Amino acid sequence: MSGLLAVIGKGKDPQLVKELSARMSHRGPDESDLHIMENGSIICHESLSIIDLKSGKQPIQGTNKAWMVHDGEIYNYQELKDTVLKGHTFRTKSDSEVIVHLYEELGHKFCHMLDGDFAFVIVDGDNYIAARDAVGVKPLYYGLDERGRIYFSSEMKSISDQCKSFSTFPPGHYYTGKTGFVKYYNPEYEDHSKANQKLDLDLIRNTLIEATRKRLMSEVPVGVLLSGGLDSSLTSAIAARLLKENGEKLHSFSIGLDADAPDNKAARSAAAFLGTEHHEIYFTVEEGIEVLEKVIYHIETYDIISVRSGVPLYLLSKVIADKGIKVILSGEGADEVFGGHLYFRNAPSAEEFQDETIERVQKLFTADLLRADKIPMAHGLEARIPFLDKEFLEASIRIKTIEKQPKTYDGIEKYILRKAFDTPEDPYLPEEVLWRQKEQFSDGVGYNWVDELIEFCAGQVSDEQLAGASAEFPYNSPTTKEAYLYRSIFHKFYPQVSSAQTVRKWIPKWQENQDPSGRANAAHVKAGVEASRAGIVA
Repeated sequence: MSGLLAVIGKGKDPQLVKELSARMSHRGPDESDLHIMENGSIICHESLSIIDLKSGKQPIQGTNKAWMVHDGEIYNYQELKDTVLKGHTFRTKSDSEVIVHLYEELGHKFCHMLDGDFAFVIVDGDNYIAARDAVGVKPLYYGLDERGRIYFSSEMKSISDQCKSFSTFPPGHYYTGKTGFVKYYNPEYEDHSKANQKLDLDLIRNTLIEATRKRLMSEVPVGVLLSGGLDSSLTSAIAARLLKENGEKLHSFSIGLDADAPDNKAARSAAAFLGTEHHEIYFTVEEGIEVLEKVIYHIETYDIISVRSGVPLYLLSKVIADKGIKVILSGEGADEVFGGHLYFRNAPSAEEFQDETIERVQKLFTADLLRADKIPMAHGLEARIPFLDKEFLEASIRIKTIEKQPKTYDGIEKYILRKAFDTPEDPYLPEEVLWRQKEQFSDGVGYNWVDELIEFCAGQVSDEQLAGASAEFPYNSPTTKEAYLYRSIFHKFYPQVSSAQTVRKWIPKWQENQDPSGRANAAHVKAGVEASRAGIVA
């Protein structure tokens, strides 16, 4: 929805702050504004208008002297207006405004009441509060400068050269000057011993439908990323049905190296079945390499799998935005909730399987969600993630672990999710899509993409450079030429130690080959065939 920047403390040049905020202008191409508080604190907003297009301008003032900036969407804002905030006078029709009024009513203790994806900062005189949504769908960073001023920003690029130290704001927390960080999101599923919920396929299906329904809330066109994999295909199927109820047709988008790319073939089948207005995009390896630096600049990480998959998403997002779409649904989260990555089948025990699903959900904000938010937002496009809805997470993660393990169902990953939508009397998807094996996005666009990308990186980095990597980059030292090249590009834009420390590398567990490609797992249907040329499969 937008980019926010807040500088808490006096003495910062407002023109400089405005320029720092403008580094995120891609997040909010519709409008930019700034407010200077009486005590010298400054809040800025780069706006992408989705709800209340006419009067929803930010920063938003509360009833008295509190001001707020917000990135994201609050899906239950009307319910909050009708209950907790009944009788309040609202300046706008925006979903964002409920946040500042909840603060005025309840102080710090209201974040758990918000159903949505958000990052926000409220400044009220010398008091302030910053918060981030439950699992970190929306990005947020915080830092301190040499004068002791505290900064909050949607992206690292606005504060990395201003702060002596900075870090990622933890999801599910709020922060105030008096309390420090407080964890407000404490779901039962974080305790693996409570994975004792009886399997209820209707509950899985209904909560995902409602999660998707919420995320269609918009006054602008909505589309879907349709890779042809199970997760994106399910969100597309649900969205297509819901829009059809209102006489609308869903726009779906896929990308690959050519028409025979695994994702394009499967997406074409799904789109034909669902009756979407489908757009199939092609790119060349050369076009992908050409935008590599832009992708790393926007995604703010050197994590290998994030970069590999970020490139085709960057190219696809531009096409989607150019067609006037401002909101897209995406399928992140299902693999973490249900143990869908192929390495999960190698889990040594049910307890470790469950722990890994929980940890992966908790750590999504360090990898997949960076890509899902920042790459589309590089083109002013907001991604929404139904599988990370709080109610859906609560309904799904605590299901008995044995029901989620592939070994229970002859090696079929995410079996119960597939079965929940296996409704022969009114099918959601064609059989070949509903039961398609997990294919990572970076592989599904065409195996040559990763293979040739690795070859390109090898040609850009010498043996001597790689040998000296640990001295050049002592933190999180790259161990392959591909990793070295990404790290070098990242370092060009973000040379600070704090920048490097925000990155967490995604590494699969319980398999000999540590390459993050799904083809590195022996269970992949193409393992040892297409991947061998580039050395992905050991």
